[in-house]
Amino acid sequence: MTRFAAHCRVFFVEEPFEAAKDSHLQISVDPSGVVVVTPHIRKGADREASLRSLINHLLETEGVDAYDLWYYTPMAISWTSHMKPRVVVYDCMDELSGFKNAPSDLRQREQKLLKRADLVFTGGQSLYEAKREQHRNIYPFPSSVDVLHFAQARTPMADPDDQKDIPRPRIGFFGVIDERMDLELVAAIADARPEWQVVMLGPVVKIDPAALPVRPNIHYLGMKTYAMLPQYLAGWDAAILPFARNESTRFISPTKLLEYLAAGRPVVSTSIRDVVKPYGECGVVSVADEPEEFVRAIEKEMQLDRESRQHEINTLLSRTSWNHTWGRMRELIENSVQKKEWLTQETGKRPLSRAAGAGAGRTAPLRWSHV
Repeated sequence: MTRFAAHCRVFFVEEPFEAAKDSHLQISVDPSGVVVVTPHIRKGADREASLRSLINHLLETEGVDAYDLWYYTPMAISWTSHMKPRVVVYDCMDELSGFKNAPSDLRQREQKLLKRADLVFTGGQSLYEAKREQHRNIYPFPSSVDVLHFAQARTPMADPDDQKDIPRPRIGFFGVIDERMDLELVAAIADARPEWQVVMLGPVVKIDPAALPVRPNIHYLGMKTYAMLPQYLAGWDAAILPFARNESTRFISPTKLLEYLAAGRPVVSTSIRDVVKPYGECGVVSVADEPEEFVRAIEKEMQLDRESRQHEINTLLSRTSWNHTWGRMRELIENSVQKKEWLTQETGKRPLSRAAGAGAGRTAPLRWSHV
């Protein structure tokens, strides 16, 4: 979205909060130019009717008459179905129905969104293969990476205050700690090598914090900003992806894998399908599932000469930049706009919006994140 914001207006609609008084929108502008819109809904008010009204007011006051809708979740379809965008994009990042506490009607809403969408993007190859028969215009977009940002970790950097006193070697993870995490594996790594320090960065979500394994050599440092991640990575001796193998991880394509590689860290992962192929198969990542095997893989990775395969990793990373991904997505969107404009001219029907097909338009991506 930050890349789109350099070319058009982007309104990023977040999950609503409960308002103490009247329903309203809280609006802020990210340094990237993305306009962050946070709805606040009055307690007791009709949630979806309120959201529909607030979004209508936003479009009117901002003078938005030509726009694209970008969905990260089907849950927003009920309060946006009345809108008339140039193009509807469904960016299917995960199989959300497999997540803990997923809404019971999520699958039903996804079917409605698939019928309405002009384009579907999937967050990985395995998810594409699972969805490709459900839409005529679907494209896989595996995780990408900002190489220059994470490559900062390849040179020595000052340790953050909460990490500087943790001994080495350090085995690190960053990301959301939720039902996708194999907590037993994390505990087993710490128990097998008490001299290793396991550093866990990220918020604990949808699981009881009391369920986290507690060991003297496991350190939960909480959520960190994107800007700070290279500084933490620079002080790690290996990075891990200790994902459980369950419904919530069946189709994931972890972005952090490429970020670890860009940072120059050796990586060990459980056998997540989109990690095994292609990264495990080409040998830039070690894959293991059982605790003893996983520990041995970490040891082996830490002993390897990183420079010996850095060229291969750099070549791989050069093909997976966010700039390349964004450019391809933008091309597909504009092609879709042009196709719809041509069909409108051929059939003589009125266009869906007053400025359909006019340049990049004003992009209004919608995100509904409570799943």
